[in-house]
Amino acid sequence: MATSRKSELLKIYKRLFQHFGPQHWWPAESPFEVIVGAILTQNTAWSNVEKAIINLKKQNLLSCGAILKIPDKDLASLIKPSGYYNQKAKRLKDFCTFFLKEYSGDIEKMFSEEIGVLREKLLSVKGIGPETADSILLYAGNMPVFVVDTYTYRILSRHGLIPDEISYEEIQSLFMDFLDSDAELFKEFHALLVMTGKHFCKKKPKCSGCPLEDYDSN
Repeated sequence: MATSRKSELLKIYKRLFQHFGPQHWWPAESPFEVIVGAILTQNTAWSNVEKAIINLKKQNLLSCGAILKIPDKDLASLIKPSGYYNQKAKRLKDFCTFFLKEYSGDIEKMFSEEIGVLREKLLSVKGIGPETADSILLYAGNMPVFVVDTYTYRILSRHGLIPDEISYEEIQSLFMDFLDSDAELFKEFHALLVMTGKHFCKKKPKCSGCPLEDYDSN
């Protein structure tokens, strides 16, 4: 069973990689920028997040100290392109407060924490759910944790690899239990699934030309 599951997942990965090529995801100049992006990308397209991050960079606001000093309304205005800007401004400040309190703003100190411990701490920060926490761990911390999103669920469900009723953790375990614990593999696989979801496996699927068009898990 384990061998079968692993071969199925790797078959999907190979097809997607051959179609899309390497994704070089997550685009950022620093781990802290990845974290900011992970918080801002909730419920919005990445193109909107990029606009918000550009605004923050122009004001030299990509640091905890700067984010905590700027008034909430001014921060919200700068990240307005990302949507839900008042809420996300609060989330950025909540994370920065946590980061300074727990790790003195030291990114290396934070990512030297054991994965499970750090994940629970991140999840304790208001507004940070499993997908955001795991994005931070994987893409900012280079920790081997698989990120599950709507595209992951949709693609696996439509191809009969998971049941309709399944939890985030159960989908995550499918990748982490059956694939090698490799952060680079997890990054690339997740990014490829996102590309597939954006271009083909939409709410209304566009199956023609999809690299998984004739994939059969049976």
